Formats: sequence, C-alpha cells, structure tokens
Amino acid sequence: MADAHKKGLNADLIAEDLEKCCRGEALCTKCQGKSCTIGFAKHCIQNYKAEPKKEVPGGTEEIPFTDFKVFDEEDLETAIAHILKECKDCKEDHTEDCIINVIRNCYEVGLLGDIHPYEGTALQYLMFLQENCPDKAQQIANIYANLR
Repeated sequence: MADAHKKGLNADLIAEDLEKCCRGEALCTKCQGKSCTIGFAKHCIQNYKAEPKKEVPGGTEEIPFTDFKVFDEEDLETAIAHILKECKDCKEDHTEDCIINVIRNCYEVGLLGDIHPYEGTALQYLMFLQENCPDKAQQIANIYANLR
C-alpha cells in the first residue's frame, strides 16, 4: 500500500496509550468525542485500524485546541515517547497530516497547551523540547531512551 507507513504503525500500542490518557466518562461526565484532543486522536487511530493510511486529511487543522481538560502528565509523557518511537524519521518527507504527527500534536495540546514544530526526526524534536520545555523534555527523553 503506497500511502501506508513503510514500517507499519503499532496502532494497538497507540490505542492503549490513548485509553490511558482518556479521562473517561467518570471524570468527563459525557464523552466529547472528536471535540476532545484525546477523543480526536482516538478517532484517528480507529480510522487507521480500519484503513491504514499514513495521512489524516486535514488532521492538524481539526485538532481541538480549545479542549482545556487536565490530563495525567505522566501518561502523556509516556504516550509522546511511544509515538516518537513510531516516527519513521522521514526528515524532508515529513508531512503535518501524518497520523503520527497528528496524534503527537494531540498529546502536546494536552501536555503543553499547544503544538510544537516537528522537523521529521525524534532527536530534533527532543532537542527542541529541551530548549523550550526542559522539565517535560527530560522525562520524555528518559522514557524514549528506555524503549526498545
């Protein structure tokens, strides 16, 4: 499949991370679905599981930036480390609407309040975080370094 990730994507791991990050109806009262940053990411990974495509058309533009829920920081840091491991280090072939990028952006909104530039490599991203969010960057980098 030409538009699927060459090495594949561990959609089950990403779905597990999203479930851990989700506050659930017990805390949110009612699921907001795609109006929630985690809900939107869950929608993206469900679509990917049904039909694996590298791109989420218009995905970056659809991320709900006005979702002000407080999520568990450790769960989000772990999820960012996992999604960085899934990144294919595409460098100049990076696209903003890549499913990995869109889901990472959702995690960023939940953890950092906004999306951050991504140049197509996990190392550059971690260096950017180190300069701009050192407290979060160290934790994410530690988790990332210990993943296989």
